[in-house]
Amino acid sequence: MEETIKKSRFIGLIYPCTSEADVAAHLNSLHTEHSSANHIAFAYCIKTTKGTICRFHDAGEPSGTAGKPIFKYIEGHDLINVLCVVVRYFGGIKLGAGGLTRAYGNTAKQAIKEADIDEFIELARLSVVLDYKHLQSFEYNLKKFTGTIISKDFAGQVTLIVQLPESLVDEFLQVFPGRRVT
Repeated sequence: MEETIKKSRFIGLIYPCTSEADVAAHLNSLHTEHSSANHIAFAYCIKTTKGTICRFHDAGEPSGTAGKPIFKYIEGHDLINVLCVVVRYFGGIKLGAGGLTRAYGNTAKQAIKEADIDEFIELARLSVVLDYKHLQSFEYNLKKFTGTIISKDFAGQVTLIVQLPESLVDEFLQVFPGRRVT
């Protein structure tokens, strides 16, 4: 998404990210791709095992005029695991604090509006131990619950690490009562 405001060019971008390493990789790439840009402001919100991490950066613009307006649109749309970036090429006309806030906020708003956003689904990992004779039935039922097998260990019994939506774990275990280890 791109917009020109008083000769300054604003480019809005949005990326799925599941870690701060993902964020850093996207930002490094953008700094290379837009090396002549004056500002690359951003905000992100990522869910981790330790909680939610939300940050924003004004990238040299006056405090609170770039990163914070971007973050407000992430927060306002309840987005998670996302990085929203606004790249600015300065056009020579100062916009003032209010103008910058509107420009960065509106660019982020349009980027979010135009993005294909998937619903965030909390996933759970389970370790299940079962007999070989139950494996085929287990795999069949797991697919019904949009689950996937992460790993299989074939020893005396089959030990599986599976992943499925957190909201379906209890129902899944009732349909196929495997032994839940973790």
